[in-house]
Amino acid sequence: MEYVQERVTTLHDFTDPVPEAPVDDAAVVVPMTEREHASLAAERVLTALEDVAPGRVVVALRAEAERVPAVRDWLDSFDLAVETLWCDGPRLGELLADEGLDGRRGKGRDVWLALGRAAESEYVAVHDADASTYSRAHVPRLLSPLAHGFGFSKGYYARVENRRLYGRLFRLFYAPLVRALADTHDAAVLDYLGAFRYALAGEFAATSDVIRSLHVQRGWGLEVGTLGDAFRAAGLDGSAQVDLGLHEHDHRAVSGPAGLSTMADEVGAALLRAVEDGGVEPDYGTLPARYRGAAHRLVDAYATDAAFNGLEYDRGSEREQVASYADSIEPPGTDTRLPPWAEAPISAEAVRTAVRADLDAAEEAHG
Repeated sequence: MEYVQERVTTLHDFTDPVPEAPVDDAAVVVPMTEREHASLAAERVLTALEDVAPGRVVVALRAEAERVPAVRDWLDSFDLAVETLWCDGPRLGELLADEGLDGRRGKGRDVWLALGRAAESEYVAVHDADASTYSRAHVPRLLSPLAHGFGFSKGYYARVENRRLYGRLFRLFYAPLVRALADTHDAAVLDYLGAFRYALAGEFAATSDVIRSLHVQRGWGLEVGTLGDAFRAAGLDGSAQVDLGLHEHDHRAVSGPAGLSTMADEVGAALLRAVEDGGVEPDYGTLPARYRGAAHRLVDAYATDAAFNGLEYDRGSEREQVASYADSIEPPGTDTRLPPWAEAPISAEAVRTAVRADLDAAEEAHG
């Protein structure tokens, strides 16, 4: 246990707290796929939310039409004020296409749609549905800093399972890349991005004003892009991070279309765009080599930490991942982020109307 403060206010788990928090005035956004429907992890999350009793729960659902009625019935079985926001319906697709917002579909797009609806509440918390270690304390801990004047809060936790260190994309890509940049640039944005103990965590909370200011990444860069915007909207003094304990999640392979290497492409682009937006001009010619140097030093540190704790650790495999991730370091390219809801060409109410029509049609066709 430690009690160190970072550049952002860090709230620790000293006493297994469930702090006072504005849950009645909050909406909780939970992105979910049909694969997670009725899973043990999702069941645990929603059951815990019943105990928390937030003002609203907005489930951003990605599913085929024939699966929607069953998922919706399952969600409605919980004692929660659930709004099922089906993100794949044809009427919603037409609404987005008419305003040039269709583009690539992914987790970030789903969360963006839900944030528009959720921001009608004073506070918004976001978390995934795949944590088998989910606790009813998580939402109050995320929301608690907002009642103390902070605009943004982020969860952090340890990723240790089966006697191994996980959180590989954060440990082996994000953290050393930020260190490599900070070694040659003195910038507040790098202080901010480097202060979060698990920057790729999907759990965060913010005031509705901050939520409406976010330029949301469409895909796997969602978490990093959110940090970049939170730096602008809340800053070092207006942000906090809270200890959510030990988390167990699904794990991904390094290679493949949904693997960590593909995710690194999007995380790297989002990170480097946030850095550029913060006034840093990276030297892309030397950055991959400087990243590899920082990452290899961290691999040695992780190896020692693992040995200290009696954990298994494959130094060679970790170095191979570093080599793979280095290929993701390049200028961020075309900006495909979705607009802040404060500036969006559509309204959250228009999304609600389209989704309701899509849900009714899916129920009629497949219910």
